[in-house]
Amino acid sequence: MTDLRHRFPGLGDGWARFDGPAGTQVVDTAIEATSSWQRSGNNANSHGPFAAAEACDELVSRARSTMGELLGADGDGIMFGPSTTANVFSITRAIARDLGPGDEIVCTRIDHDSNISPWLLAAADTGATVRLVDFDVETGRLPTESVAAALTENTRWVAVTGASNAIGTMPDVAAITAAAKAAGAMVMVDGVHLTPHARVDVGAIGCDVYSTSSYKWYGPHAGITWLDPGLLADLVPYKVRPADDDGPDRLQLGTPSFESIAGLDAAARFLLDEGMEAIASYERRVFERLLAGLVEMPNVRVLGPHDCIDRAPTLAFRVDGMAPSATARALAAAEIAVWDGDYYAMELMASYGLADGAVRAGITRYIVDEDIDRLLTAVAAL
Repeated sequence: MTDLRHRFPGLGDGWARFDGPAGTQVVDTAIEATSSWQRSGNNANSHGPFAAAEACDELVSRARSTMGELLGADGDGIMFGPSTTANVFSITRAIARDLGPGDEIVCTRIDHDSNISPWLLAAADTGATVRLVDFDVETGRLPTESVAAALTENTRWVAVTGASNAIGTMPDVAAITAAAKAAGAMVMVDGVHLTPHARVDVGAIGCDVYSTSSYKWYGPHAGITWLDPGLLADLVPYKVRPADDDGPDRLQLGTPSFESIAGLDAAARFLLDEGMEAIASYERRVFERLLAGLVEMPNVRVLGPHDCIDRAPTLAFRVDGMAPSATARALAAAEIAVWDGDYYAMELMASYGLADGAVRAGITRYIVDEDIDRLLTAVAAL
């Protein structure tokens, strides 16, 4: 498949960038779209009677359409914000208006904390209860049956990740959603780590809320969340009084970053033009070498699945007798960028009993075999 490194200007410094799960390098078209917008004179605001304001409205409408195409969703249900965390807090605060004692929310220990803490805080404010579902620490999998077993007649919401940002596991969110719906519950899917690595079809999943962040797929720092039209109509958000009373704009808490919307629209178009199936196939081939190479090392422990079935191309590992922070620093000395810690997957790392977390390496579309060789050689030398 074509080497696309030339499309990412930030790769010119010689580093092997395995830090993509925390934020990718930006594709050239997204960089140009952002800067072009800021040079255009169209920086204004929405719903005005002059050309620049109309250009803002047109940009938002186009980006919603593009995101709808990328996610297999109705673009009219898409809100923009500074991050998925900010979007989820805005939505769960509105949801909490209708929660009370006896209501239950099901979350999972495999999730990023942005899909746990907002619910814990909502429950603390309303008297609702959060049930945390365990995953299988041996396999790194989250069985649908484990989530289904936590459902009761009092379950109002299920919050689940589309892919673990730490160990890559992709739960069967469609099956989990079906189980939740059968129990009368609604579903929020954190798709931040799923969207860069697999074709998403929100309609097929059947969830009520789906979130993603463009800086995880070659765009600017921004959060994008889709809400089911029925939910969007029913929510009563916290907002300023002059803000719109219907549609996703009322959840956005102020003027959106139009330059970021221009950039994320271009980044989403990059994914669509390349094709998510092709991207996933490329990443899987490269990742197989990394996973197999680390699993074969006797002094390395790879957390989570040891195969490439139903998983994102991301893994967490530890080198025997070496703190993850020391491993990350040693790799950085070789100009290999990885992360250490828990990456906000606090419950997951606690389930493994790892107070200091692990080292995380992720595959993106610009990682090549040479990068894999560098990382494996450097880890073997440790």
